[in-house]
Amino acid sequence: MASPATPQGGDPRAARSRRRRGTPVHERSRVGRFWGGLEDYVRTAWWGIVSPRVTERRPLVIVQAVILRDARDGRGREVLLSVRSDLFGWELPGGTPEPGETREQSLVREVREETGLTVEVEAHVGDWVRRGFRPHTARIYRCRVAGGTEAPSHETPRLGWFDVEGLPGALFPWYRAPLEATLAPAETPILREEWQGAATIWQAMKIDLAMRWRGLPGG
Repeated sequence: MASPATPQGGDPRAARSRRRRGTPVHERSRVGRFWGGLEDYVRTAWWGIVSPRVTERRPLVIVQAVILRDARDGRGREVLLSVRSDLFGWELPGGTPEPGETREQSLVREVREETGLTVEVEAHVGDWVRRGFRPHTARIYRCRVAGGTEAPSHETPRLGWFDVEGLPGALFPWYRAPLEATLAPAETPILREEWQGAATIWQAMKIDLAMRWRGLPGG
């Protein structure tokens, strides 16, 4: 009896090719991760260079959560980070608001979709206005877990809690300043401007390529 993936009289090699295309990039072999990365890089280049200048009519705003908890051993605090399925490296959960949502509503929804957790927004930490590659404003909020069950998603296949004093080397560099500001809060939300040029892109690529070489942590 023929398997559903290989119809009777079909080419088994074609069926294997279809299965490989359906496998998420992070679950592929080292060669597959690098090959899939080429497509990811093309999409990222379009999103970062062409789209903001050609197809978008409004400045992009991204909401992101610094989710903190007390460490399990009672010493210090931990922050929840995630790894996306298209650009490999640790980052803060979050995303873009949908029409009709407040920034806080959007953040709660995005975190729930990406992590399985429901969070309570405690404070608006500040806004990071970034120019250069992928112009956008990142609005950062401090949050705590209010419910839910931690679970990765197809968009964020890896989650991890890290000591705030021992952040991973594979953390994308533009998240360090927001994390530092969250841990040493000001009386009012802060405003920072940053330039993301070739040096920033190269740092991100090194993190991504290293993780493609080794595979995602915990895999």
